[in-house]
Amino acid sequence: MKKSMFLLAIAVVSFLGLTTEPAWAGNVKITALGTHDGEFCRRDRAFLFEDPNGTTILFDAGRSVLGPSDPRLGKVDVVLLSSVHSDHLGDQIPPALNAGTCARPDTSVSIMPNSNTAEIAAKKKSKVVVGGQMHAFMIKKVVAAGGTKKQVAVLRFGGKRTVGGVKIAIIQAIHSNGLSPAFLNNTMADAMKPDGLTAYVGPDNGYILTFTNGLVVYLSADTGHTADMETIVRRYYKAELAIITIGDIYTMGPEEAAWAVNELIKPKAVVPTHANEESTKGGKVKPGSKTEKFMKLVMGIPVHLPLSGRTMEFDGNAKCVSGCN
Repeated sequence: MKKSMFLLAIAVVSFLGLTTEPAWAGNVKITALGTHDGEFCRRDRAFLFEDPNGTTILFDAGRSVLGPSDPRLGKVDVVLLSSVHSDHLGDQIPPALNAGTCARPDTSVSIMPNSNTAEIAAKKKSKVVVGGQMHAFMIKKVVAAGGTKKQVAVLRFGGKRTVGGVKIAIIQAIHSNGLSPAFLNNTMADAMKPDGLTAYVGPDNGYILTFTNGLVVYLSADTGHTADMETIVRRYYKAELAIITIGDIYTMGPEEAAWAVNELIKPKAVVPTHANEESTKGGKVKPGSKTEKFMKLVMGIPVHLPLSGRTMEFDGNAKCVSGCN
């Protein structure tokens, strides 16, 4: 009788969630991969995520990752691309880390007509998950870089894929997605250049990443305000960490991005990106910068600077437990 009561008590405690085991195990590691160590610079877009189970995801390699040989990369299980614009796809890269200045990085090494994204994916044998007609386009580029067609997977709005235990979904971004003729073969490029045309490869997009420790991350990519920020990002996916563009003109500016964070997304933490400026000096935010303005306008939500090469660790509730300033 006593044994039965003991087993019943254990079952009740487990059902109520009162065990000493944590709800989520491990932390997600997030590292900004910019042009200058310890800074947040003009051309910085790229992020490397590592799930507690070791799965790694590279987002928008752009012009700051030094190609497949970048020592900061290691293995890359998944490559994500939000748009085919040159600063995300990667038309050129720096000759070395810290080349040029934070305000004017040296990205003089051309990758065209291929791209930094495809070269990395091919050499690292990474899975590539993209939306729209970017799927067919990236197949050609990855194969040309020495990879295979099977590496590239399409994902449409409202669907999801799971790679290495991490759930990946795409979310609407209000922007544009014209491909520069510089990435095309000569015949096509010569036909388009005289009229200033770009090739359309379907809509661009942001991403929702759900990690195995329960952390849900929203990557806004280049976008203006969308109603999806409230209805889909917050209410459906319940995103806790937002990595959001603040550069203005091409995307939301600091005021618009702060309003989106405060009123629509309402995450537990936020990381600004795509500022198109020298945002920091000596690892500290520059007075008068767009980044400083954004940080002052975000109300009651921790804002963490994406300092290049510095790894931030987040638990399943979007609390930064290491590496944030």
